[in-house]
Amino acid sequence: MLLTIDCGNTNTVFSIWDGTRFIATWRIATDHKRTADEYFVWLSSLMMLTKTEATITDAIISSTVPRVVFNLRVLCNRYFDCRPLVVGKPECRLPVPPRVDQGTTVGPDRLVNTVGAHDRHGGDLIVVDFGTATTFDVVDSDGAYIGGVIAPGVNLSLEALHMAAAALPHVDVSRPAKAIGTNTVACMQSGVYWGYIGLVEGIVREVRKERDREMKVIATGGLASLFAQDTALFDSVEDDLTMHGLMLIDAYNKELERA
Repeated sequence: MLLTIDCGNTNTVFSIWDGTRFIATWRIATDHKRTADEYFVWLSSLMMLTKTEATITDAIISSTVPRVVFNLRVLCNRYFDCRPLVVGKPECRLPVPPRVDQGTTVGPDRLVNTVGAHDRHGGDLIVVDFGTATTFDVVDSDGAYIGGVIAPGVNLSLEALHMAAAALPHVDVSRPAKAIGTNTVACMQSGVYWGYIGLVEGIVREVRKERDREMKVIATGGLASLFAQDTALFDSVEDDLTMHGLMLIDAYNKELERA
């Protein structure tokens, strides 16, 4: 079975693919100090508690935090006796290479989302990922990543507002009851919620204008479902897009090995 690992700046997600479907998914806070042994104790305990019967034979990693990759590699080598593929490394091939400026390094999460979205929806896509940063990935008709946009993430913006303005409290992201807030918390929540909907709609509009064609918009990330409540922009909201992309990249590399 395949272990897919998506390590983001805030959380790391582990999923197990049995060849036909993902049978389990777990999430842990990203911490570069966490050792391979700690990962294994946590993961094996969850597998036992949820009665997940799985023999891991392969693994693939996507990580936006380089310092975490070493211990994830050790986890796979030591406890599952396999050498993981790492997206972004030369030995990990993509179905279609990105077309960006020479010397540009594309985040592995963006490459993985591109592969997953193209498989499900074809080309000419904009993938909006509500993560630590809010990213917009533009996918060409043949499935190539051809660029995008990076904006501050929703929670990051709230945290910056709280830290920069002494009188403003820390608030959680939620859908406000109305646009006009009658207290400080409601004002902040309205600004972030409706502000980000405006941001997303505005950026998508400009990308479509530059591309001069119809483009589907796919949303993913933890807050995608929240923002989808008040915009008709998204053609699809998919929580498992990154894991789907990792599975496809692993399968593609296995096909190359057999060829």
